[in-house]
Amino acid sequence: MEIKTKRGFTLIELLVVIAIIGILSSVVLASLNTARLKSRDTRRVADIKQLQLALALYFDSNGAYPTSLGPLKPTYIATLPSDPLTSGAANLCSAGTESGCYKYSALGSGTTCSSYHLGATLEDGTNQALNSDVDAAAGTACTGSAADFAGTDPVYDVKP
Repeated sequence: MEIKTKRGFTLIELLVVIAIIGILSSVVLASLNTARLKSRDTRRVADIKQLQLALALYFDSNGAYPTSLGPLKPTYIATLPSDPLTSGAANLCSAGTESGCYKYSALGSGTTCSSYHLGATLEDGTNQALNSDVDAAAGTACTGSAADFAGTDPVYDVKP
C-alpha cells in the first residue's frame, strides 16, 4: 500500500507569509522616508555653507555683498544650488515667496551691502543645525534686495 502525501502550502500559510512581508516592508519604508528627509536637510545646510563661502569670496573681491545671488556665478560658485525638493534651476526666494527655497537678503544702506541673511527652510524641526545657526533678526535691506525670514518654519539662518 502506497501513501501519497500532498506537497505544497496551505492557503493560511501563504496568507501569514504575505502578511509578515507586508508588515516588514512598511517598517522599512517608514524608516527610509525619515532617512530621505534628513539627507535633504543635510544637503540644504551644505548648500547654505557653499553659498556663504561664495559670498565671502565676493566680498573680498568687491568690498560689499551683492543684492542678489546672481552675480556669484560662475566666478565665485559654478552653479547656484537648488533645493532638493525642486529640480532644475536654483530655487531662490524673494519677499513674499513661500517656504521651501533658499532665502537671501543683502543688508546695509542704499546700494552698499555690508551684511546679509542667508537661509533655508528645513523639514525636520529638531535638526541639530538649528542649534548652531544665528537666528538673525531683520535688518535694513539694500536697494533691490529683500527676503522674508518670518514665519513658523524652522529656518537655518546664517550671517557673515
